[in-house]
Amino acid sequence: MHVSIVPCAQYDQAQAEQALLQALAPFGGLDWVKTGMTVAIKANLVTFLKPEAAATTHPVLLCALVRLLKERGARVIVGDSPGGIYTKVYLDRVYAATGVKAVEDFGGELNRNFEIKEATYPEAKEAKTFTYTAWLDEADEIINFCKLKTHGMMAMSGAAKNMFGAIPGTAKPEYHYRFPDPARFSDMIVDLDQYFAPRLSITDGVIGMEGNGPTAGTPRKIGVILASDSPHASDMIGAALIGLTADQVPTLQAAIRRGLIPEDRDEIPTSGDWRPYVIPDFQKVETAKNLRFQRDSETFFGKLTAQFLDAALAARPELKADECVGCKECYRICPASAIEMVENKPVIDRKACIRCFCCQEFCPKGALKVRRPPLARILIPEKKN
Repeated sequence: MHVSIVPCAQYDQAQAEQALLQALAPFGGLDWVKTGMTVAIKANLVTFLKPEAAATTHPVLLCALVRLLKERGARVIVGDSPGGIYTKVYLDRVYAATGVKAVEDFGGELNRNFEIKEATYPEAKEAKTFTYTAWLDEADEIINFCKLKTHGMMAMSGAAKNMFGAIPGTAKPEYHYRFPDPARFSDMIVDLDQYFAPRLSITDGVIGMEGNGPTAGTPRKIGVILASDSPHASDMIGAALIGLTADQVPTLQAAIRRGLIPEDRDEIPTSGDWRPYVIPDFQKVETAKNLRFQRDSETFFGKLTAQFLDAALAARPELKADECVGCKECYRICPASAIEMVENKPVIDRKACIRCFCCQEFCPKGALKVRRPPLARILIPEKKN
């Protein structure tokens, strides 16, 4: 377990290649790549947003990595399964919008295999069976190339969460419905990380996303690339850069519970110092702050109190009506069918809502925001950095 931290000030091809080589040096560089090997780069291509939106892995970094791998004689496939229909037509729109088609100019391939498979993983804690995108089976090794940004449900989106993109887009809401609690959802994510076991995890932190992430936030310069042989170790350092502690990130909590990373980030060996890149005023999502109260309390009063506190204090998606265009994307994607359209605006049934924040994540206009109720703001104010 090791994390490499390397400065990268801008998306320049030469600078990107140099930064990647430096970041990968502690892991033997790319000496493990052999001629004829197939390497899959699992990017974050969450939706059809332009690179400057800072929601997706930047194409300049992907092109730089593709060129370095091709130089070693590898076949390189770049892909993801965004939150939509897993078809050629839909993916072509995403590839074009995100600028990722540029990898073809460097000898890379875009995934065109839209077969899905069923996996059985008895060792898993939650995902003992799951559906996944078969293109990853073509690879001898997987490189997980994520984007550093905020996330409505998980507080941050980084290396661990990026492997959720192995689940086909239209199946993702089902997994939110199966695992509505952040702790169980995080264990499912960690199961996927363990199953696919990416050789390396690289984080695009040159320009991250703050605020209403992971798709409707604001770009924020961080100026760094992270590389690690552990997605969880990488996320531990990535969280520190944007002002989050491990107890604020459910996937990090899950990894710690399973002994995959230490509780103290200072126990993670690093190359380079991450502290100069910390952004004290990075705008985070107003999460529930782990307020999943003890619903299994022994007494009736205890259960009732827990349910009240959970309802009164937990974060939830809220609509900013003047930004909504009535596209119905939230209505279509909601795994709990908790949204109705009334006068062309979404209305959320709070009793049915499972607070997965799929509506907030995939709203193309960012009209749905993560909000904490007033009582939560009073009792548990946001910590100032």
